[in-house]
This record gives sequence, structure tokens and C-alpha cells, in this order.
Amino acid sequence: MLGLMQEWPLLCHKILDHAGIQHAHREVVSRSIDGPIVRTTYAEIRQRALKLAQRLERDGYRQGDRIATLAWNTARHIEAWYGIMGMGAIYHTLNPRLFPEQIAWIMNHAEDKALFVDLTFLPLVERIAPAVPSLRQVILLTDAAHMPQTTLPNAIAYEEWLAEADGDFRWKEFHENTAAGMCYTSGTTGEPKGVVYSHRSNVLHAMMACMPDAMGISSRDVVLPVVPMFHANAWGLAQSGPMIGAKLVMPGARMDGASLYELLDTEKVSFTAAVPTVWLMLLQHLEETGKKLPYLKKVVIGGAACPRIMTRKFEQNYDVEVVHAWGMTEMSPLGTLGTLKPECEGIKGEALLDLKAKQGHAPFGVEMKVTDDNDRVLPWDGKTFGRLKVRGPAVARAYYGGVGAEQFDDDGWFDTGDVAHIDASGYMQITDRAKDVIKSGGEWISTIDLENLAVGHPEVAEAAVIGVRHSKWDERPLLVVVRKPGAEPAKADILGFMEGKVAKWWLPDDVAFVDEIPHTATGKIQKIALRKQFGDYRLPTDSGLLQEGETL
Repeated sequence: MLGLMQEWPLLCHKILDHAGIQHAHREVVSRSIDGPIVRTTYAEIRQRALKLAQRLERDGYRQGDRIATLAWNTARHIEAWYGIMGMGAIYHTLNPRLFPEQIAWIMNHAEDKALFVDLTFLPLVERIAPAVPSLRQVILLTDAAHMPQTTLPNAIAYEEWLAEADGDFRWKEFHENTAAGMCYTSGTTGEPKGVVYSHRSNVLHAMMACMPDAMGISSRDVVLPVVPMFHANAWGLAQSGPMIGAKLVMPGARMDGASLYELLDTEKVSFTAAVPTVWLMLLQHLEETGKKLPYLKKVVIGGAACPRIMTRKFEQNYDVEVVHAWGMTEMSPLGTLGTLKPECEGIKGEALLDLKAKQGHAPFGVEMKVTDDNDRVLPWDGKTFGRLKVRGPAVARAYYGGVGAEQFDDDGWFDTGDVAHIDASGYMQITDRAKDVIKSGGEWISTIDLENLAVGHPEVAEAAVIGVRHSKWDERPLLVVVRKPGAEPAKADILGFMEGKVAKWWLPDDVAFVDEIPHTATGKIQKIALRKQFGDYRLPTDSGLLQEGETL
């Protein structure tokens, strides 16, 4: 016997319909790329998204086509997302922080047919577009007055392109499991892997994110999504915000402390979210100027481990609740959030900071377990660590193209590659990573890729890369090198050899020369031994601004 309820597919454009009807006049404020702060509403965004969908269809794009975006957080980016999804195509966010050749590889792998791009990234697109044969059209997110000269033969100004549609369009109807978006993760070795979100998974994830014990936002909140839309779906805020009718404040390209403070103060922001590096800049600005945060109530910090002193300063100096969070691109991305359960409400002082240092507990829709190498489930005792595995309706079941199948099992569990333990109350804490990628400022750096590059230097016999703690970026790469017999390469020689072959921010912060690198019995580099050997190593780029007990 089936239920007698209406068939109502969970489609992303229904989120924007709800926002445009129930919260029609709620503002979306953007710091524009080509001009001043601009204001619009959910009703206007909905109408422009309909025009965008209509124009895409008129230009010959069809359901399933991948339409890329290379853009900051603005209202234009939001309406592009919903317009793309509403006509059945797939938004594909590109991370501009990747190396140009890597972006081109990703676009070719996804077979992107069109690209919406902010003016900031025009030089980058001019460089890579010739290497992407599937790319038919580039829409610059600007108007005719700000349209620059470009070598791109197929570029057009967004506002003029959009004005040729009248918005007389009905959203397409299709199955809720239809693909809605794509995002490639570089958090593993080798080539990036494509994660494909469905309409259903996006809608369910947005519902999960809104729950009180998750992000806990409502229509009364003013939300500043500092985390970029190209960084794991802006942690769902571009969908959960419209879903509940929150006022959105989009920061554009300026994310320095002073610029963020201006938005936090003038727009009376109550909720915001970003990686620790961003909040370091804000806290420094506050302490330099003596300013306060009278409106901000909650900040979600994820993408990298939140330093203990950052939590202390936000909560004790500015009366702002810190919610430590963890997730992955493969999880849409929310996995855990460190809100307080009833049994934890009496915890105070240093014990509370200990609890908040954990990555938190899973909301409804995320199941977790830790296992040993034989896939035996380990106890939730807060000390027994193992491989962290997850599953749920907004968790990937495969990568695009079928790569990386070893990370998914027949019961739906996804191996995150993290090592963690879970306590009796369900709070999870990451203790290590099974694969030795480095997480710097919320972005992944592959140690193997750097090692392979370094050993290409003619005077390097062997190389290993490990992450070393950094007060601003969480961790940064240290290159450990064994010279070839009789060779005496300097640090500058090796880094100069690597420069230009990987993204600049991937380059190691320092080089340490050693006589030998420890190996296991099977010949693998012992990263654990190296991390212990360099456990107290201080990188020359580390000012130590976030060492416990120091002031910002």
C-alpha cells in the first residue's frame, strides 16, 4: 500500500519560487565586482533566473549540459545557479585557486559548454579557453558599460545577453534525482574527482543545514556567506538562505578584515560562515581598530581546524557563538557541526573549549562510523580512532566517470580518508588523515604531487612533503629533501624549479635538507616519523599570531 500524498519532486527551483513568493521583498545585498554595493530582492532574482533559463534554452543549451561558473559570491552568481538548474542544465563551479592547467583539465573532463565569469577572472579564462574545445560561449557577469576588451571570440556582457529574454518561461519538470550541480574535489592525489549533486540532494541538504542543531538560520537572520560558492556549494547557504527567506549579504571579491567588517556592521549581519584564515583577518582588524560586533550572533568555522584561541576570542571578547563544522565536497558538504547537545550545556571554561575543538555531531541525514582496516566498527568512546566513513541522502555514491570507486562500498558507505574518533555523545574529532594531503586555508594540497615534482630536480635524490602547523593557514607544506651525492642545491634553487609548475599557493614554505628519509619495511616513506621529527618546526612564513596566549 502506498501513501496517498501528492507527488512533489524536490527540485531546486522550488526553493527560489518559495523565496520569491513568501519572502519577495527580502533583500539580497552584493558587493559588486564592477561597482558599488547593489541591492535586489528574492522576487527580482527569481524573475532574472527565469530570464536566464529562457535565454540558455534559446541559445541551444539542453537538459544535462554542464554550464560552468567562475565567480565570486554575488546575486548574479545566485541567479545564474537557479537559472541553470531551472532549465535542466547543471551548474559547475570552478575554483579559481587551482592551477590554470588544472582548471582546463576539469572543464574538459566535465565537457562544459558555457561559462559565466566575473571580470576578475577574465585573464585566466583568456588563457585557458582555447584549451577547452567544448566551450561555446563565455558570459561576462557585467554590463555593456563595464565590458572590457577581450581576446575571447565568443564573449558577451551578461546584462545585455539577459535583456534579450522577457522571462516568459516555465521551469522544466523532471525527476528529482536529475543532476543539478557539479564540483570537483582536489582533496585526493591524482587528478580532481567530480562530485555530481542531484536536485533532491541539494534540497535535502538545505533542509538539514537550516535545522536548529545545524546552522540554525531563519527568516529573521541576516546571513553573510563568506565561504565561496565555488567552495563546496558555499556550505549550502545559497540554497538554505533562500529556502527560509534570510537576508543574504554577498561579499564579492573583497574578503579582507576591513571589508567584511563594513558589511557585518552596516547590514547588521547575524550569521556568517568561512574558513579560519578569513576570521584571522577580521579579528586582527577588530583589535587594531577597537571595533565591536554588536549584531553578529553566530559564526560557523570549517574548512580547516578552528584554532582554540579563535573560538576563545569570538566568544569571550565579542559574545559571538562559534560553531565548529566539518564536511567534504562529497557531502554537499555538511557532515558535522559543534552545536551543544543537552548533556553538554553545563560544560564551562576550558572544558567547553575542548568540546568546541571537536568537529561536532552529525545532523539528521548523515550517518557516521569509524572502522579499523578490516572494516570492523569501532566503539564511540572518544579515544578509539579509525577510518571515518559516512553515508546519507546528500553524500556521493560515486565520482563522475567512475573513478575512485574504492572509496565507496556496497552498503553505501563513503570512506572520507580521514582518521577520527567519536565520543559517547556523538561528537566526532579528526585526528589525522589517511592520505597525507595538506589542508591550507581550507584548500587541499597534494603531498605526492609536490614530491613527484621535487624529485624532478636534477640534484634531488629523494623528497617528502609533510604539513607543518601554521598559525594563519592551519598548515603549510614543508619539503624534506635528500641531495644527490656531491650536489649542493640551495632552497631557492629547488623552489625556483617548482615555481610555475603548480599553483603558487601550493609551493612549500620551506625546504629542510636531511641525510636520509625514514622508510617502512615495504619501502614507503614514514610520514608519521617525519611529522614527529619536524613536530616543533617553525616555518619562516609563520608569524605565530594565533599561538595560544598571544594577542592578535
